[in-house]
Amino acid sequence: MKFMLFVCVDRAAYEDAEPRDPGEPMPWADELDAAGIRLDGDELRPYTDAVSVRVRGGEVLTADGPFAETKEVIAGYDIIDCADLAEAVEIAGRHPVSRFGVIEIRPFRE
Repeated sequence: MKFMLFVCVDRAAYEDAEPRDPGEPMPWADELDAAGIRLDGDELRPYTDAVSVRVRGGEVLTADGPFAETKEVIAGYDIIDCADLAEAVEIAGRHPVSRFGVIEIRPFRE
């Protein structure tokens, strides 16, 4: 089964954090990549670079920033392929951000 892991962090902490060096090792991701479980994943640009799109009355409307005003922001994602939800939970529990943020698990529609 494929699952999307949304990597969510507190907005205030996200704004205060130093950017991660792209060359810095990521043992969690490296281990899953080597095992063929992690199919894709990346950090996202800051939420302030987001654009929200809606169509109302046939007109495309855009707004800067994310649509939802929430305490947390999506900082990245990972797509994993594993046996079931229990394995996805175990993998998400090992994600480094799970210690201070939230990993939301969403199954792909099969």
